[in-house]
Parts: sequence; structure tokens; C-alpha cells
Amino acid sequence: MIYRVVRIFLGGVFIISGSLKAADLVSFSETIGAFAILPEELNMAAAVGICLCELVFGTGLVLDIRGSLMPILVLLLVFVAVLGYAIHMGYDIDCGCFGPEDPESKAFSSLRTSIARNLVMIGMVIYLYTWRHVAGHIPVSLKTIVKEKTLK
Repeated sequence: MIYRVVRIFLGGVFIISGSLKAADLVSFSETIGAFAILPEELNMAAAVGICLCELVFGTGLVLDIRGSLMPILVLLLVFVAVLGYAIHMGYDIDCGCFGPEDPESKAFSSLRTSIARNLVMIGMVIYLYTWRHVAGHIPVSLKTIVKEKTLK
């Protein structure tokens, strides 16, 4: 039960985050540009890629599809690294985590708060992996889902 709640919550966070950012890709691209990590020409491609990854892997996690959890962990680790870089550089910018109209960023504009939130989500990923190992749970294969839909 806890496994399901944590999995759906974490996947839902990524679906919501990806959806809000995708709703205004131009603003999200500008937020990526504020971090000054990529060449300006790649900011829009990065914005689209991040949104797609969050939507696809968040949905995969909600549906408990094999291969969805590791990309979520990778995204979280990259986000922590980027936020850490921004703190190191002394930037005072919005993390862009939940899109341009993110009420959280207005209330808590700290990049440190965003890192803490991501570390909590990394803890959730660790819990999910641990539970899978202990319970012997194997998420469903996408191939199995496609076969079942094809046979119907």
C-alpha cells in the first residue's frame, strides 16, 4: 500500500511538473537559460526534452512500468547538480521546477529549498527500489502491456 502511494505520488509530481512547464515552453526555456549551462540555441530543445521525460517517466511510474524509476532518479540527480551549481555561482533565480507561474517559487524562492525537495524525492526513489527488492516486486513490462492490448 505504501509502495503504491509513494510511487503514484512521485510519478504524479513529475506529470504535474512536466505539464506545467510544457504549457509555457518559452518561459521554461528562458529559465533554463538563466542557469547559463547550455548554449542559448539548446535551451528550447532542453525544455522540450525535460518536459517529455517528466511526462513519459512520470506516467510510467504511476502505471508501474519497468524502466521508469531509474530515469526519474537520473532526472533528480541532474536537477540537484544544476541547483548546486547555481548556488555555487551565487545565482538568485527561480528553479523552474513547476513552470513559470509556480506559486512555490514565489513563497520559497530558495534554490536550497528546491534541492531539499529533490533530496526527499531521491529518498522516495530509494524506498521504492528497496521495497521492490525486499518484496520481490517486478514492475510490468511495456512489452507485456502492448501484447495484452494487441490480443484484445
